[in-house]
Amino acid sequence: MSRASTRPDLRPNVPVWAVVALAAGTAATVVTAAGAVVAALTSRAIVTPSLPVDDVRILGYDETARTVDLAVTADSILPGLYSLRFSADTGHARIGEVLSVSDGVVRRSVLAVDYGDLSRARSGRVSGWYYIHPSELGVAVEEVGIPTAVGPAPAWYVPAADPASTKWVVQVHGRGVRRGETIRALPVFHEHGYHVLHISYRNDGEAPRSADGRYALGDTEWEDLDSAITWAHEHGARDVVLMGWSMGGAIALQAMGRARHRELIRGIALESPAVDWREVLRFQGRARRVPELVGDAAFAAITHAPGRLVTGQQHPLDLDRLDFVKRSDEVDVPVLLMHSDDDGYVPSGASRKLAEARPDLVTFVPFSIARHTKLWNYDRVKWNRAISDWLTANGL
Repeated sequence: MSRASTRPDLRPNVPVWAVVALAAGTAATVVTAAGAVVAALTSRAIVTPSLPVDDVRILGYDETARTVDLAVTADSILPGLYSLRFSADTGHARIGEVLSVSDGVVRRSVLAVDYGDLSRARSGRVSGWYYIHPSELGVAVEEVGIPTAVGPAPAWYVPAADPASTKWVVQVHGRGVRRGETIRALPVFHEHGYHVLHISYRNDGEAPRSADGRYALGDTEWEDLDSAITWAHEHGARDVVLMGWSMGGAIALQAMGRARHRELIRGIALESPAVDWREVLRFQGRARRVPELVGDAAFAAITHAPGRLVTGQQHPLDLDRLDFVKRSDEVDVPVLLMHSDDDGYVPSGASRKLAEARPDLVTFVPFSIARHTKLWNYDRVKWNRAISDWLTANGL
């Protein structure tokens, strides 16, 4: 069967608003046809993989002075070290601290231009994904393929300094990025004697696509993490820590209770995690000025079978199963939560609520200013110490 034949058939004689209304039930009865179209587009965007777009203007690059001028945005003025991905991801530079801010322009130091022509770049984005490959950190790296239900998923395996170590950490990146996001965590885990596995998962642009090519916000992606844990077990892992970033946090929490070898999981470290997707999606809806009833209709579309005609999902999502504030009593291993209170994408409220519900097992380390998945970039000392202290305190 061809790949195209596996996609749901959105028949042209079925109006989009009618499909959303059918999925949403009472919520959609008070949404106009135009609002239902917005709900349909919103619901589809929630589950459709996409990469970040350039969102900051590049105003000038001084190669001699090693500085770059950027338009002021919430990300471009953040203190710390970042990637500047420019010209639709055809270029990559590393930028350092802010040197000056004046008249809507922020000037930053340029530490390196890895590829691309920064002098001709006109737009880019500031990313917390700082490293390109683990080998930059002076470690041996093996390119491996993790067998999954959708096909081999590429991963980087960095052996522990002690080959006899049975401690492994499996790193799970977030939505819209790739495994390079997780390289920042390699040094601290390596120092604690861990083998490190940086994985990909379905629909992330590196691993194979699922049949529907849609995100399930962790509700199916955990199966690929499960396969990675199994692979680690087959290669000597007996004590596994999971680390998840953003949506990777939701994936890790699902694996805690559903993985085949969940008895191997000793702890979970999370940065900027999606602990409760309803909170995340409502927050993003408010930021985009989406009316609440339209948002409710979008929720209904992604959680009810008829909505698949609009969203393209093979199966509806179970947002209750993805809500670990409600499921806090099921947490059975130590969890580290690191979250910035001004995240700007995934609010920290659910992380705080989970920590309050389970103070016996959950450690919450708050950040501010750092925004989403940029905690390491903003304060590397605090970030590394938080993980190191947590590992030590829990005998991991």
